Order: sequence, then structure tokens, then C-alpha cells
Amino acid sequence: MSDNGSKKRLGRGLAALIGDMDEVSAPVSGAKPDVDLRVDRKVPIEHIRANPNNPRRYFVEEHLADLARSITEHGIVQPILVRPVKGQDLGGAKYEIIAGERRWRAAQRASLHEVPIVIRDVDDKQALELAIIENVQRADLNPVEEALGYQQLIDEYDYTQSDLGTVIGKSRSHVANTLRLLKLPEEVRTLVTSGSLSAGHARALVTCADPVALANRIVKDGLSVRQAEELGQERDEKISKRTPETKSMNFKTADTKALEKQISDILGLKLDIRHTETGKGELRIKYQNLDQLEEVCARLEKR
Repeated sequence: MSDNGSKKRLGRGLAALIGDMDEVSAPVSGAKPDVDLRVDRKVPIEHIRANPNNPRRYFVEEHLADLARSITEHGIVQPILVRPVKGQDLGGAKYEIIAGERRWRAAQRASLHEVPIVIRDVDDKQALELAIIENVQRADLNPVEEALGYQQLIDEYDYTQSDLGTVIGKSRSHVANTLRLLKLPEEVRTLVTSGSLSAGHARALVTCADPVALANRIVKDGLSVRQAEELGQERDEKISKRTPETKSMNFKTADTKALEKQISDILGLKLDIRHTETGKGELRIKYQNLDQLEEVCARLEKR
């Protein structure tokens, strides 16, 4: 059976898994065959360890403290999703967390000795897939963590952006736009991780000539995404005017115009080729909506 088929089934299996987890209080009966669940009502908390490949890396201390207080009063309402682990130097751990590390951390703060779990026997690849999907569906990942998780699946398991979109229930353009955040400097990504910058702000900075300076300006002045886009465009235009090559880029030969028309006819979109005497230049493709952008990306991906 193809990899794409297994990835699609995984998405459906996880949806069933999350649905079952919301109501678990006893061993699950009647679960779908591809979910393969069993429930331990409780296990010692020291039998569980964190997943070193968990896409979620940033935990807000204030939120953990709030959850710990809630757990002290009401207990853990939703079981932690784990898988069995075997090997040496596990420190007594028998299970590794797939999803629910925040609950596990808060339970330790609340001094719980036992926690409820759902066990799923999966390999490293499936564990990473499940962790990303579960966190994305619950909006538990910040945009940078989400992008890093997608990139890990691409690097380690040869996912395409279309595959990821199918598995996580997002559009291919959402995956592409999220991955673009990894092109930002570390200083800007830190601001996104901490919540000082939104994903919308960050996307506006990806093509900016000086993203760090603009990011600091956004945080300082509380600029909206639209204001950030306009400011970034103004700065880039000023820099462009200072460049000696600008004048030659504005002049187009007959060959350049012919090439513009040829590529435009192929893509079905307007474009602008800016070529310089030094051999450098820019190719700008103009689109009216995300559907047109997604179509261009899909064609490039196929090639």
C-alpha cells in the first residue's frame, strides 16, 4: 500500500483517537482497527518520560502553574497519550509521551503519584506524526514549533508539503507559509516563540531586507500586520532606490519583454522580469489570491 494511503489513514485514525480520548474513563471497546487503543487507568508518574522529539519546545511557566492548580483540584481530566519504550538508561521509564507533555509536567508540580494514560504502540515516525497533528489540532504549538515539526517530517521521512496538508487537515499553502518562518533570523523567531510577534507579522518579515530591525519596531510601536507590511515595503523601496542597478532593471529589452509574455502565458499570471547589465535580476509573479499562488507552487513542486 502506498505511503500516501497510510498517511491519510493516520489522519483519520488520529481524529478517532482524539475523539475517544475525550471520553476515556475505562478500557475502550469498539475502537476502529487502525486505532489499536488500550487504556491503563493510571500508572506511576515516574514510569513516563518526555519525548525528545516532541515538536512542542516552549512551555509558559504561568500556564503550567495554572494547570497544576486545576489538576490539584480536579485531577487530570484527559489521559496522556503514550507509547511503550524499551532499552537501556531509561531511568525506570516504561512509556514515552506522544501528546500531553504539558499535562505531565503540571501533574508533577501538583505532586501526583499516578496519571491516566492511553497507550498506542507506534514507531518513531508515527509518534512524531501523531504529536504534530494532535498539537496542531489543539493549537498548542507556536508557529515556529509548528514549522520545525513540519520540517522534521520533510527531512526525516520525505514528506511533501501536499502530504503534510493532507495529514494535518490544512491547505498546502498553509504548510508552505508556515515553513517560510524558518527563513527568519533567530532573533525574530524568538519573538514569535514568546508571542511578542504573531505568525502574520512574521510572514510579513520573511522577504524584508532588515527583518530584525522591523520586528523590533513592530514590538515597540505595537504595529498591526498591515502596518508592518506597508513599512517593510517602504524600507525595501528606499533600499532599492539606493542600488546602482535599479536604473538598468527598469529598462527592458525586446527579448526581456518576449520572455515575460512567454512565461506569463504558461502560468496564466502577470509577471515582471527585471534584468540588469551585470546578469542579475528579479522575477516577480503577480497573483490575485491564494488559490493562484497555490497553483504556481503546485506546478513548481511537480517539476
